[in-house]
Formats: sequence, C-alpha cells, structure tokens
Amino acid sequence: PIFILGHRSSGTTNLYNILAKSEQFGFLTPFATALPWDILSIGTLMRPLLERSLPKHRYIDNVAVDAAAPQEDEIALANMTADSYYHALYFPQAFKAFFDRGVFFKHLGPAELDEWIITIRRLYTKLSLDQNGRRLVIKNPVYTARPQHLARLFPGAKFIHIHRDPFKVFISMQNFYKKLLAEFALQPYDHLDINEIIFDTYDEMMERYLGETALFTPQQLVEISYSDLQSEPLKALETIYDQLDLPGYDTDRAAFAAYLDTIQDYQKNEFTLPDDLAQEIARRWRRYFDHWGYSRAL
Repeated sequence: PIFILGHRSSGTTNLYNILAKSEQFGFLTPFATALPWDILSIGTLMRPLLERSLPKHRYIDNVAVDAAAPQEDEIALANMTADSYYHALYFPQAFKAFFDRGVFFKHLGPAELDEWIITIRRLYTKLSLDQNGRRLVIKNPVYTARPQHLARLFPGAKFIHIHRDPFKVFISMQNFYKKLLAEFALQPYDHLDINEIIFDTYDEMMERYLGETALFTPQQLVEISYSDLQSEPLKALETIYDQLDLPGYDTDRAAFAAYLDTIQDYQKNEFTLPDDLAQEIARRWRRYFDHWGYSRAL
C-alpha cells in the first residue's frame, strides 16, 4: 500500500481525494467502510440503500461525501475490532483507555495485537479484490504514530506525510472533537479536557513519527506541506511521484487537474485562537514548529 500519514486536520483528506482520481490506485469506499466484513457479498446488494443514507458532507467540515469518496480505514476497523480510537468517541467514559489502545497500541497484549494484524490483512485483501487488484492508497491519521509497524507488516509500502501549521491543526481539532462527540457519543463527555487531549496526542504522535521514520529512505517516505498542496497542488503531486518512484504521473495529471478545478470554490472552516492559548501551543509544540519551519508567532 501507499499510506497517507499526518495528524488529523493536516490535509490528509484533501490529498487522499486527489490521489483517488488516479485509475491506478484503489481505495476504501463508503460501502466498504460501512460493511467491511461483507465488501464482496451483501455489501454489493445493499449499495443503493447505503448510497441514499450517505450524508452530504462530513460532520466536521464541508468536504463532500458521495459514493465515490474515498474513506479512511479506521472507521472500517472500528466495525471489525475493539482496538480503534473511534470507540473512545462512542464511549467517552473510558476515553483514555480506548484512545491509548486505538492510537498508540498501549496495553495491547501479543494475542490482541496478532488479532488486529489478522483483521487489517483480511480487510486489505478484501479491499484489493474489490478494487480489482489496484495498488491501495490508505489514509489514516492514526498511522502517523506507527509507521515502523506498517513497514514491517507490508514490506515495500510507501509513505506520504503531510504536515500543517500547528496553530491551524490545534484549532481545527477543537472543532473535530466538538462536532464528533456531539454526534457519536453514547455517554456524557463533559469531563473531557479537549485541549489537553489535543496537546498530548499531537506531541506523542509527532514524537513517534519523527523517531520511527528517521531511517526511512527518500524512496520510502516523502513529506509535503499543506500550504504547498493548496498553493501548487500539481507540483506537490509531481514531487510525491518522483520521490517515491511512482509511475504514471503524466497520465494521472489530467485527472488530478480536472478534479482540482471542481474544488476551487471549497470553503474551509474559519476559527479564531485566543492569544493565551496560542502562546501555550507555541511553547508546548515548539519542537514541531521549528522542525517544519513554521512561525511560532500567530
């Protein structure tokens, strides 16, 4: 597979939607997400019903959702296994326990980890068949915390990491938790300190990512910025293809350009950030501002 990494709200979905326009890549469909066990059987029969029930856009932003929109595999895995951070959103009374297991694999015994490995391999095998053997592109922000694990599971895998101004990530994540907890939580969640969850998660995830990818080769991992993808998307995509030695950019470029023309008027959510919180973000995430060259002045 080709894995798209990046903390949530860093532009992973935008990149995923663009790459899905290439005919050489396969991806997870909304139907495979909803019925991961049954992609190749009853899922096909239920497609018309599922298509009618799809929301017009994601709960957290204005990104459209339709029958052809690629989805992250974490939602499918949440339907297949107990070890997914989505269970922290469903059952916030045990938020930390579910979150630590689902994101960082903390407290998983060998048997539980083996079960997760069997599950993800089963999912990808079904998905490969569903996508007619095309090379899979998988987007999942959670995987930013465990690239070495994926590299061992899938020798030859490629990785694309997209990063974004940490100020923008933080404020977008506040909206993410506000919207999804209100929509999905089956229990009260007033006890959660959302800001601390964002601080701690980003810090541990980026720490793991930088440590685990330190020895990755340029042909194995490419990094791009959200701003470059926004300002010069075709140039950023060409960089990805060139560095990872992916074939077919000259063919895919036209499909990418056509899709990019359709989203020129997309309106991003806009939020404000209090000065005191901005100062705390700059202080606590200083390493990551400096590593990717972002200004610590709001």
